Amino acid sequence: MKLRHRALMAATPFAVALATPGLASAADEFKPDTEFDISEPLIGPSFELLGIDLSINKAVLYVLLAGILTVGTLVLIARKMQANPTGRAQTVVEWAYEFVDSTIVKDNVKDRKTALKWFPFIATLFFFIWFSNILGYLPLPTNTHHPFEVFGVEVPQFALFAATANISMPLILALVVWISYNVVGIRKHGPIGYVKSLVPSGLPWWILPLMYPIEILSHFVRLISLSLRLYANILAGHLLILFMAGGLVVLLEPGIAAAGVLGLLTAAVAVIFFLFELTLVSALQAFIFSTLTAIYIGGAVAEEH
Repeated sequence: MKLRHRALMAATPFAVALATPGLASAADEFKPDTEFDISEPLIGPSFELLGIDLSINKAVLYVLLAGILTVGTLVLIARKMQANPTGRAQTVVEWAYEFVDSTIVKDNVKDRKTALKWFPFIATLFFFIWFSNILGYLPLPTNTHHPFEVFGVEVPQFALFAATANISMPLILALVVWISYNVVGIRKHGPIGYVKSLVPSGLPWWILPLMYPIEILSHFVRLISLSLRLYANILAGHLLILFMAGGLVVLLEPGIAAAGVLGLLTAAVAVIFFLFELTLVSALQAFIFSTLTAIYIGGAVAEEH
């Protein structure tokens, strides 16, 4: 197994360092699940309060980094929005603002007052998810299972991880969206009026006992669809990169000569997956999540179902 690891490392140095740091050690067994393990603290000791783990693990670190980038970007947009554009930075800022405001918010929230009120929330969601996804494809020293030494100090190896690849983060975001648009609808129509707005007006009375359970169930299903769509797409992308960048070679257990050839082929595929996920999937999932949020808010305040 050690010889096979060395042959694989020689064949795919970039891919192994990027997505499968466990292969870089002298481990006797390939465990891809360690890439997504958040049980160990990354910074500082383990800390619990009232039975809740408050340790800074890799998931917390990625959430903090995404939050810092989101706040910094929105502050930059607020400061750079000027009457007269000055330079490329201003153009990029205006494009980002117009994209979220027009394509995501205004196209789906027809009530202008509601659109203006909820634009900051939807824009924050878009940039936060986008940055979370992008950070997930940048190798950071977060693999505590296979550390290496630098001047006698153990340092975690570089690995890929995303806050949105952990189901808890997409589920929390989906829960915030679900509560928000229902509260907006109740405030707009009142409790009884909001319940009436769940189904189209003019339906015969005898079909209402069938329609209302379906509509109520569909609203709860939105929690699952919002969270699982984001979680599954990001997790699947990471797993594809992980296995194609070396894990497949170990799992198939080829000979030493075959490992080099197979490693080169899978490494090329891993790079393609990496670029595809980084440039398209990360932005697309942020766009879908924020667009659905705008659709739900727009539908909650609309006069018609």
